[in-house]
Amino acid sequence: MTDVALNGLSSMATRRLLDELAASFTAHSGRRVVIGSVGGVAARKRVEEGEAMDIVVLASNVIDQLAAAGHVDPQSRVPIALSGVAVAVKAGAPHPRMHDEADVREAVLAARSIGYSTGPSGVYLTQLFERWGIAERIAARCVQAQPGVAVGTLIARGDVELGFQQMSEMIGIAGIDVLGMLPASIQTLTVFTGAIAATASAPGLAREFLAYAASPEADAVKARHGMEPVR
Repeated sequence: MTDVALNGLSSMATRRLLDELAASFTAHSGRRVVIGSVGGVAARKRVEEGEAMDIVVLASNVIDQLAAAGHVDPQSRVPIALSGVAVAVKAGAPHPRMHDEADVREAVLAARSIGYSTGPSGVYLTQLFERWGIAERIAARCVQAQPGVAVGTLIARGDVELGFQQMSEMIGIAGIDVLGMLPASIQTLTVFTGAIAATASAPGLAREFLAYAASPEADAVKARHGMEPVR
C-alpha cells in the first residue's frame, strides 16, 4: 500500500462516516484515503484559501457556493448523505416529551439552558426559535458550541440541559441520552455533498471515492452513523 493517495476535508457532522468509508475504500483499493474534519466554517475558509486537497464534503449549499467561486469543480458534485437533527439530554436526566412541535417548544421554554451548533442545525434552530417568537425570551439561556465541539459534549459535562445537533454527531457520545429526532413537522434535513477541489492532485481517484461514498455499498455505513442515503 502506498502512503496517502487521496486527502480531503469535511465538517464534523460527517467525520465518523467518512472515516469508515475511507478505511473501507482503502481496504478494497489499497490506496490510502485521509479526510480531516473541522468545524464547517473553518473547513470552508481553508478551501477558499486554496489549501491543497483532493475532495471536500460539506453541506450542499456551501459546496454550491464554493463551486460558484471556482474552489471546487461544479461538475464533480455528488450528494453523499442526508442528516437530520436529534435532541438529547444528560444521561439519567428526565426525558421531556418530544412527540410533536408543541412538545419541543415547551421543552425549550422549560430548559435551564439550550445548546446548538454553529453548523446547519444551529442556523435552523435559531430560525425556528424566531418563528416561534421565543428567541428573545431564551437568548440568555442559549449556548452555541464552539466550532468543532459537539453539542453532546456540552450536555455530558452539564454545560447545557437540552441540546440539538445532527444525529451523526450525537451518536457515540458517552454521558447523554438521545431522545430521538425532531418531529417530522419541524425536522430539517441537511444534504452533505462531496466535490473535487480545484487544488486536487488526484482528481481521478477523488471521483472514484465520491462514487463509492454515494453508492448503495455505503448505505449500511450511513445508517450506523445516523444518516441516510440520497436517492
